[in-house]
Amino acid sequence: MQSATRDKIVSVVDTLSLRYLKGKAHAVRLCFVALLSGGHVLLEDIPGLGKTTLALVLANSMGLSFGRIQCTSDLLPSDITGLSIFNRELNSFHFINGPVFNNILLVDEINRAMPKTQSALLEAMEERRVTVEGVTYQLPEPFLVIATQNPVEQVGTYPLPESQLDRFIIRTGIGYPPEDMEKSIIRYGSLRDEIRTIQQCSLKRILLPHREKSGNESIWPIILLAIFLP
Repeated sequence: MQSATRDKIVSVVDTLSLRYLKGKAHAVRLCFVALLSGGHVLLEDIPGLGKTTLALVLANSMGLSFGRIQCTSDLLPSDITGLSIFNRELNSFHFINGPVFNNILLVDEINRAMPKTQSALLEAMEERRVTVEGVTYQLPEPFLVIATQNPVEQVGTYPLPESQLDRFIIRTGIGYPPEDMEKSIIRYGSLRDEIRTIQQCSLKRILLPHREKSGNESIWPIILLAIFLP
């Protein structure tokens, strides 16, 4: 079963790296490592290198839900977790899920959000749940946060504290693609339309049963090693 799971994951990684995310094979593999191990990814690179495309492709290829947060200085914690809205017909409050209730969450330019807003992600990233107005809500499984930040322009930003950096199991960049791949990107344009037609491979049905059976997720170090071994 471990061999079958490994082959399935490697097949998806190779397909994404060679067809949809050319020149980003290293970032794709690291994102899969984070997803399988229950961690999160922090991408530090300049804009325009395909960080959003990477998150979209991962979500669509695996049949997972996708959410995006564009961080600004006026972003509120409720914009991430959700909030309760009063329903006049039922005469009660109804909780509306925020973008954090997705399998893959892209947090763009996380260091532009205020520390109070950044802290709203701490419980979600560590405990896989959020607490709003004293009520705790479980997040879907699997759950992966891909956060980005621009390492060049730091004016008007709020550096991430060490307590939040610890939530990211991987901290890396994407980098420029090779010259021939850049020419191919210019020639064929954006992949956004093609991403919508990606053939889905529902790894969710493969991952969750293994996690439930393993209990402490002891199976995942073996799978992770198997992915990168020749």
